[in-house]
Amino acid sequence: MRLPSILLLAFAVTTSAQSPDPKSVPTLDGGVGSCSADFTVTGADLKPVYNAKIKVHIAYGFMSARKLDLEVATNADGKARLTGLPNKLKHGGLTFQASEGNRTGEAFNDPATICQAQLTITLREKIAPPAP
Repeated sequence: MRLPSILLLAFAVTTSAQSPDPKSVPTLDGGVGSCSADFTVTGADLKPVYNAKIKVHIAYGFMSARKLDLEVATNADGKARLTGLPNKLKHGGLTFQASEGNRTGEAFNDPATICQAQLTITLREKIAPPAP
């Protein structure tokens, strides 16, 4: 007799869970510094791109021996945020690569120069190599 009530409770909890707010800005904390990057991703038409993936590879620490790969997706307004980025890198800055479908784009920032970056990435269709 207890088993059905437990199943009913599990069903109620599952069905009452809310989906994420499409307007809240997805944020991912890298945990390796005090810098951040706020992104706005648009298409060539300058409209926001929903669910564009923004990736960055970070090599940091002594002899850049530590590696960290981060990925965050944009909200309905084309916005996303990465926090906890290193404030100093041995080999320059960070290249952020964004993609959605067959469109890509990138942005560069050196956190030693701009620690709280505001970056806009415009996605364009990938160009196919010319046929031989």
